[in-house]
Amino acid sequence: MSIDAKPYSEACEQNKDPILQVLREVFIQPGLILEIGAGTGQHAVHFARELPHLTWQPTDLAVHLPGIRLWLAEACLANLQAPLALDACQEPWPVTQAAGVFSANTAHIMAWPMVECLFRGVGRMLESGGMFCLYGPFNYDGQYTSPSNAAFDAWLRTRDPASGIRDFADLDRLARNNGLRLLQDHAMPVNNRTLVWVRE
Repeated sequence: MSIDAKPYSEACEQNKDPILQVLREVFIQPGLILEIGAGTGQHAVHFARELPHLTWQPTDLAVHLPGIRLWLAEACLANLQAPLALDACQEPWPVTQAAGVFSANTAHIMAWPMVECLFRGVGRMLESGGMFCLYGPFNYDGQYTSPSNAAFDAWLRTRDPASGIRDFADLDRLARNNGLRLLQDHAMPVNNRTLVWVRE
């Protein structure tokens, strides 16, 4: 596969800079940041380039790793690690400790048991005082925040009945049960949010 064949997500291009603004405020200290569900690899390259004080570790299901490697090979960044295979419900995780965790557009793709595995794993391996940033669309009090999110949720559930936009309260309950305390809830473009929890 050539560099020209690397995967591409328009959504990543559109949201990478708004997300970066949040990450600049959250991931201040040097350390290892674990990205869960790196997808195409575009976020990993952008954030590693713009946040050189961090060591960025992308992970995803094994099927996505070849595409991520193409982005990394083109970027040639010293602080960007080779991608690792990570299934949230398969233990042990390939990274056992990190200063921070980032994940974008994963909770609504995962089945709920896997979302539970995600929070359990993050709570186990995140250093004390470390931050977990989760980006995506979320419901509040069981309500959609926009008609477009309602339509997106319907599309998700048609594609996979186990997926769907998650309610903030359910996610925060999982976080609290795994030693994480909500620190920030950022409004983002296109009816998305970035939730930030800190490891107690």
